[in-house]
Formats: sequence, C-alpha cells, structure tokens
Amino acid sequence: MQPSFGALHPTAIIDADHPAVVEFARVHQGAGQSALERAVSLYYAVRDGFRYDPYQLDLTSRGMSASRVLETEHGWCVTKAVLLAAACRVLGIPARVGFADVRNHLSTARLRETMKTDVFYWHGYASILVDGRWVKATPAFNIELCERFGLLPLEFDGHKDSIYHPVDSAGNRHMEYLTMRGEFDDVPLADMVATFSQHYGHMSRLDEFSFDDDVRDEGSAA
Repeated sequence: MQPSFGALHPTAIIDADHPAVVEFARVHQGAGQSALERAVSLYYAVRDGFRYDPYQLDLTSRGMSASRVLETEHGWCVTKAVLLAAACRVLGIPARVGFADVRNHLSTARLRETMKTDVFYWHGYASILVDGRWVKATPAFNIELCERFGLLPLEFDGHKDSIYHPVDSAGNRHMEYLTMRGEFDDVPLADMVATFSQHYGHMSRLDEFSFDDDVRDEGSAA
C-alpha cells in the first residue's frame, strides 16, 4: 500500500518539522530497527508521557499542534494523536489522524454537567501504516489516569487496532463508538470547530479547574 504524500508531510498542526517534535521522535523511537518497533515505542511515550486533560482546549492551529503538547506536557485525545502522528512522520513512518463520535460512559461530573451530553464528537486517534496496513492507535489515556478511573489501559502492538474498550476493569460500560468520521492527512479543524459550536456552544470554559483533581476527588468519593 502506498501512502498519500500528506501522510508523511508536516502541516501547521501535525508539525513534524518542528525541532522539539523531531527531538522527541528521535529520543523515544526506542532501540528497535523496524517501523513497527519504533511506532510502538512512540505510542507508549505519548500515552504515558503526557497527561490527558480535556479541560484545556485551544481550538487554534497552534493550540492543536504536536509541538504545543510538548510545551504544555498535557493533551486530549486529538492533540495526543496529533503528536503521535507527527513523531511517526519524523521517522518516515506514514501516519494520519482519525476521528469518531463516541458515547463516553465515564467522565467527571463537572465535564458531564458542562457538556450536557455524554457524546464526544470528533474523538481523535492516530492511524499508522505498519507492514502494509493502517493500524489505529489511541494514546489518549495515560496509565495513571487509567489506574485512578479503573479503566483498562489501551495497549498497542502495531498489529491490532488499539481503540477504546467497551467496558472498564469492573465491567461497567465505558466507551461506545457511534460514528466513524474517517482518517485524514491533517486535522479538519474548521469542521471540528463547527461541530463543537453546534453541540457545545453552551459550554463554559473549564481551564480554571483541574481535571486531575476532579478525577482524584471522584475516585476518593467512590
């Protein structure tokens, strides 16, 4: 399978030419020589090296970029997928960003109250070309968050799709995929912003609150 030129090319958001992204990819590519081994190493570096934080959203090209995740040391599903895709491109591994609408049965009370829905539009993941096939990789939830929330961590071996589990570690409903929006060489930011405005236009900003604190407090209460 021949990837499109865009799956290897830097963009303003998937800024694989940014010096910090180039350094990150080279430092975290691991000792393996194959594209598969390097992609797996990058996956875990992104998954566990950056906190998942859906309260800190900046829907600008700069705010969504891979280099911005490196600066802030946190991200949400889309920006962490962007970082993984960008790091893969640095190493010559074709990568795209994919999107789906999901029903998330586990989130903080503050987030549910603010969103007024349990549907997360434009959930993001990375799609990586490994050994001739595109494989989904979802590096959103870092291992510490999974342990606090009782989630099954998403593993990635480069062979099977790494997508959200339907249940958590206790068997409670976790994630339901509603609509697959496709995979793209770049983030379709204008479409994403339009959807967010339609469905989340009522939302107040959450960046004054701490997602980590809310997760900890709800875990303690449980």
